[in-house]
Order: sequence, then C-alpha cells, then structure tokens
Amino acid sequence: MENKSYKKHCKKCKNQTIKKDWFMRWKQRYKCKSCWHVYQNKTRKNNKEIEEMWTKYSEKRQIYKNLSEEYWYTLKTIQKKLDSKILKEKTVIPWEVVLLIDTTYFWDFWIMLFKNAITWKPLKVKIVKSEKLEDYRNWVEELIQEWWIIKAIVSDWKKGLLWWFWDIPTQMCIFHQTKIITKYLTKKPKLEANKELRNLTLLLKHTDKESFTYLLWEWHNKYKDFLKQKTYSENWKWQYTHRKTRSAYNSLKLNLKFLFIRYDYYWIIKIPNTTNWLEWYFWHLKNNVSFHRWLKNERKIKLILSLIYNKI
Repeated sequence: MENKSYKKHCKKCKNQTIKKDWFMRWKQRYKCKSCWHVYQNKTRKNNKEIEEMWTKYSEKRQIYKNLSEEYWYTLKTIQKKLDSKILKEKTVIPWEVVLLIDTTYFWDFWIMLFKNAITWKPLKVKIVKSEKLEDYRNWVEELIQEWWIIKAIVSDWKKGLLWWFWDIPTQMCIFHQTKIITKYLTKKPKLEANKELRNLTLLLKHTDKESFTYLLWEWHNKYKDFLKQKTYSENWKWQYTHRKTRSAYNSLKLNLKFLFIRYDYYWIIKIPNTTNWLEWYFWHLKNNVSFHRWLKNERKIKLILSLIYNKI
C-alpha cells in the first residue's frame, strides 16, 4: 500500500492533488488540481547571496534596479533581502588613542563620529538628535571607563567644549579658527588692520606658538587705538566702531591656548591640527548615500553604519 504521508498537501485546500508545474527562477513550482492554487516551497535564506547583494548595494553603489536585473528578483524582494541583513559592530581592543571628534547633519538626523588619529580608522559612531556638548563629554567618559587611554583630543570650535577636558590635551582645529576669522573679516577685507589680522591668521599652520603670540601682541599694540574707537548715537549711547575686528581678535586671543597643543606635545605624540579627515569622510558618506534616493531614515542609517563598521 502506498504511503500517503510523503505526498505533498495543498497549502490552501489541504488536498493531495498536487502536480509539478514547471519552474520559476530555477525553483520547482506546484499546482493543485482541486483549487488551482500555485505555490513554491519555502527555501532557506541564502546568506551568501544577501552578503553579496549588500556589498554591491553599499560599497559599489548598485541601486535596487541594478540588483533586480542581476539576481532576477523583483524590487520588493531585493528590498526585503537587504532589510534582512544584520549589521555586526566590530569589537576593538582598548589602547592608546588620539581622538578626532565631530558631528554632521544627514538631512533628518545627526551622526557623531569618533576617529582614532593613530590608526586613521573610525572608532565609534552614534546617532544623536542634535550636536550637544553633553553628548561629547558623556561619550569621552564612556571611553575612559572602557579603559581607553586618551592621549589627546582634536575638535572644532564649540563654546565650552575645549575647556571641559582640562586634564586631556585638546587641540582646536586650525581650519575652523580660520573660518571664524573669515566670518568676521571676509576673504577680502578693505581696512588695513583687517588685512593684517587675516594674513596673520593664515600663518597659523606655518608658525609656532611663540612667534604667533608675539605677532598678535605686536598687531594689538599697533591698532589698540583703532580698536577703542566708539560711535555715539543721538541718545548718547555708544558702541565700538569696529566690532567685527574686535571679535576676530578676541577669538584668536581666547583660543590661543588650544591652537598650538600639537607643538607642545610634538616629541611625545603626533597630534593632527585639523579635523579635515572627518570632514572628508562625512563628504564620502553623503556621496555614497546620495546614490540611493528616497530611502527611509531607517535604511539610510543602516547604510551609513555599515559603511563605517567596514572601516573599523
């Protein structure tokens, strides 16, 4: 007697009137003679195929349409397979580190990135709602608790950020300091005092602390009467005539302590004087994401994290 336990059952009407019905994408298809329901057996997920698809999608800039033509799947199926990809963050052994820290805006969310300037690789990444000083401080404290030895920090200009880590050498980005001076004086200032101050700022990457301090002090002595000029209104209320020049000078004077940390510790450890690597890397991430238009925030975040995890 024939053993019917091995016969296939229709998934819709539960009858055993099943016959083979050609192939679909190299997989056997079945049809029920009773209800004419057509189906295929579920197969296990091909993790190797998903890994290949994700690599082409994230690193080789292949869009859904290209993957659909290559793997013979519909766009929805491609989307589901890519969504099933699980990201794994690499664990890094705590060691000495020179931190480059910065945050950038990705259209609807912010990404905070810490980079190790010794190995020139990303260290940690976090999705935040906005750029806050408390997030920087809490994350640095977390690294210290994880037994990371933080030799120095390089950051852009944020009020209070440079003064918070008083026990860690903190280098201010020279590029951002130059941008601050340009904001006050413009690229082509007309006043002679502004021209000299801007040219002095452009020497930051070519000079040392003692020379720059002396030149700044000399400039101030030359134009101290110019900076004290006042303008009176009809109500005898006064204000400084050259307020932007004063702001530019005060910015240099206030941040002078943090602009030459690199030279103070030159013989101990090499510290970068800019965060340009992070700026370039953020541009690289945004360029890769821009190939995949109209992504949801969840998929966009997953793509960005994958690109960063691959570099760790």
